[in-house]
Amino acid sequence: MTSRTTSVSKPVIPRAVWALGFVSLLMDLSSELVHALLPIFLVSTMGMSVAALGILEGAAEATAMIVKIFSGALSDWLQRRKALLLLGYGLAALTKPLFPLATTPAVVVAARLIDRVGKGIRGAPRDALVADVAPAESRGACFGLRQSMDTIGAFAGPLLAIVLMLLFADRIRAVLWFAVVPALAAVSVIVWCVREPEHATATRLFRPPLHWRALRAFSGRYWLVVATGATFTLARFSEAFLVLRTQQTGLDLAWIPASMVVMSAAYALSAYPAGRLADRIDPRALLACGLGLLVAADLLLAARPTLFTVFAGVAVWGLHMGFTQGILAAMVADASPSTLRGTAFGVFNLVAGLCMLLASAIAGWLWDRHGASVTFLAGAALAVPPLALCALIPRPRIVQ
Repeated sequence: MTSRTTSVSKPVIPRAVWALGFVSLLMDLSSELVHALLPIFLVSTMGMSVAALGILEGAAEATAMIVKIFSGALSDWLQRRKALLLLGYGLAALTKPLFPLATTPAVVVAARLIDRVGKGIRGAPRDALVADVAPAESRGACFGLRQSMDTIGAFAGPLLAIVLMLLFADRIRAVLWFAVVPALAAVSVIVWCVREPEHATATRLFRPPLHWRALRAFSGRYWLVVATGATFTLARFSEAFLVLRTQQTGLDLAWIPASMVVMSAAYALSAYPAGRLADRIDPRALLACGLGLLVAADLLLAARPTLFTVFAGVAVWGLHMGFTQGILAAMVADASPSTLRGTAFGVFNLVAGLCMLLASAIAGWLWDRHGASVTFLAGAALAVPPLALCALIPRPRIVQ
């Protein structure tokens, strides 16, 4: 048998999923090398306030998520995903030299936002392509594998930042140049290694990205998944605040990216096993477990900032990501029609993007006005509503 609850054989992972995993690994290595240093660069070197950083990070992530709705719908209309992947990853690669060249916060802000536009262009088509090629009985494993490889890159990026900061005596600009090479390598992998399945030819009429008739095709179960993901995003503000919390422990500048190494390691080690487990048991239970881990992480980070409490909180934060991100993506894919998966991921990310902007802006304001502890306690409180919504989502089914 090959049902979600009874399959015990090794899951089938198509070659395209492995290729997309390596693309994600390389681009995240590049991006996280930059992002592990960017909060310190902006706040300590360029004098940006934490509130302004929160707005920037929220706007950056919201931009990526909102753009996904257009790229997702466009990929459905074109019945091709690869061209949009090339555009999105290529745009992100072109922004990498802007970070070390920047002399004012405005240039960094522009580079960050353009980079996130690239992420938005590629995100929904990439997830839709994974759903297109993944066997229904191993869809959770395929999403989990891609997420794990993405997070291996996110682990390697900050680790490389630490090594380079030590080698270059804390000269951040020199270190940021090393982000260019893996970004270009990611684009090369797309060109030569990513293949997408053949689609049946059909007459395609152009339509707006959010046509009301398309929205009516989505079930109530899909909208409950969207509501759960949106409220969850309100509780999960930018990881830039984890970097700033680590700085409060008094670590030397070169070692502060270690917090992102720990978070990404926990994320990478948990995402694929959680995805495989979601193919066998009710994924709602795993999502609820992930939300519980987020509450635990916030409580640890709200405590007095010692090396133990901060790094333990960061590790648990990574575990909560592993138990939620790939599973939420698989739940969106399972709850949406196969012909509208790009649009489904786009709508999901539009709503989540608006919540991310609000969450990071609130977190930055709380940090400046009331301190780090209140910020993380507020995050723990905001994780309760999505935890309750998990019980309302109908039991999953496999969508062919």
